[in-house]
Amino acid sequence: MKKPHYPKPFEGAISSFFQNDAPNEIREQIKNGKKNAILDPTYPYKERKDREEYEESLELLQIELVKMQSWAKETGARIAIVFEGRDAAGKGGTIKRFRENMNPRITRVVALSKPTETEQSQWYFQRYIKHMPSAGQIVFFDRSWYNRGVVEHVFGFCTDDQRKHFFNQVNDFENMLADDGIILIKLWLNVGRAEQLRRFLDRESDRLKQWKLSGIDVKGLYKWDAYTSAITETMAKSNSGHTPWHVIRTDDKRRARIAAIRTVLEKIPYPMKDTDIACLADAKISGGPKILND
Repeated sequence: MKKPHYPKPFEGAISSFFQNDAPNEIREQIKNGKKNAILDPTYPYKERKDREEYEESLELLQIELVKMQSWAKETGARIAIVFEGRDAAGKGGTIKRFRENMNPRITRVVALSKPTETEQSQWYFQRYIKHMPSAGQIVFFDRSWYNRGVVEHVFGFCTDDQRKHFFNQVNDFENMLADDGIILIKLWLNVGRAEQLRRFLDRESDRLKQWKLSGIDVKGLYKWDAYTSAITETMAKSNSGHTPWHVIRTDDKRRARIAAIRTVLEKIPYPMKDTDIACLADAKISGGPKILND
């Protein structure tokens, strides 16, 4: 049976970027990279983590997540985990591994679309407040209020004054959440340029993943440096002592997922924690904002 032909989304704009506009260095890294190879030469590992070892570690960490969930339910703890990062950095896949064995009545994902006209007229943080966790809940923010610091700025969706106002308020906003007892953990997932483009090319060719692509993704391919500048500034202005950023390099999704779960578990004081499993994340790929420039 002949396989049907389907048009690529956005008229093949991602393939066109790869063939015609991508920097030569990035194009060569993708062309010469083997399936499981790490493309970024600055990444501390050359190949992906062994699957069997990864799955064993993931299962043990998910047991720890269930223990943490039980503690949250029993104590009424409120936990909010912010997932931010470059496009195709693996936010959705990482959240999925967090929640696979957790109670959906206790955990939920917040992934807001662009604000409505009414929301645009409100205080910027207002639409996020109603999604904060109640007692015993764990909320995963798949993108967050940091849209204003990065994406909105890069694409001109906010004014310079609006962004300045955001930076004037964001640390106080998060400090108020922490002061009220919410455990707020901020994760920034960062992926190299070649690996990001490789993932976009895979999505473009996979009909089950094409829905993940957007016009912003396509336009963003041409704005790598603008993103870098916006990310660096956002990190510098919002990395407070109460709510610091935890940066994870995600060129290897397996290592990144393990590092993300360990980062969260290490921050939460649930009992009977197995510190051999819920230990510090791999410092070669995770740490504070400084890791973005290493």
